[in-house]
Amino acid sequence: MLTVFLAALGALLPITNPLGAVAAYAGLTGNLEPAEVKRQAVRTAVYVAAILTVFALFGSLVLEAFGIGLPALQIAGGIVVAHSGFGMISPRQDFTDAEREHARTKTDVSFSPMALPLIAGPGAIGVVIALSARHAHADDRVGIVLAVLAVSVLIGLVLRYGTPLVDRLGPTGIGALVRIIGFLILAIGVELIVHGLLAGIPGLAS
Repeated sequence: MLTVFLAALGALLPITNPLGAVAAYAGLTGNLEPAEVKRQAVRTAVYVAAILTVFALFGSLVLEAFGIGLPALQIAGGIVVAHSGFGMISPRQDFTDAEREHARTKTDVSFSPMALPLIAGPGAIGVVIALSARHAHADDRVGIVLAVLAVSVLIGLVLRYGTPLVDRLGPTGIGALVRIIGFLILAIGVELIVHGLLAGIPGLAS
């Protein structure tokens, strides 16, 4: 269980990207009172934990229902994760101006857009489903869920107390960190694709 916990933690930390999340959170909650910013940080963490836990526990059932094999999921998830990482390396506009303005005027951004899709998005969901399909034993599932909870708690703390960090680092510092994390996410995506190809076409390993 400890091995699976550490593997899940290592896979989820870069893909959930707490530093990138706090930069987005600071921008989306700039018009809110400090107490409300802290409350929404906690709610965001709870939503992230709930979303990823559901997919960690029942994601394999979704695969069975749609007849999707683990290799196909690994390849598809790897493409999504790699695309996410590449997007962090190459700056792009995540939202249109209209979407950004709508997010700023929302009174509660904890579920959308923060928890879904910014933190517990397709990449993170694909990672937990792949982990749960690969580690189907009950103890392993517990390890995955514990990793999800650990990441969620970290995200809640970072969002709650990390806004001053954004102000100190500035756009340049945050941008550099996001690019480094993006490279790690790109590598994780490539590794998922390689695992999927090797599992789906065993002859490639020879």
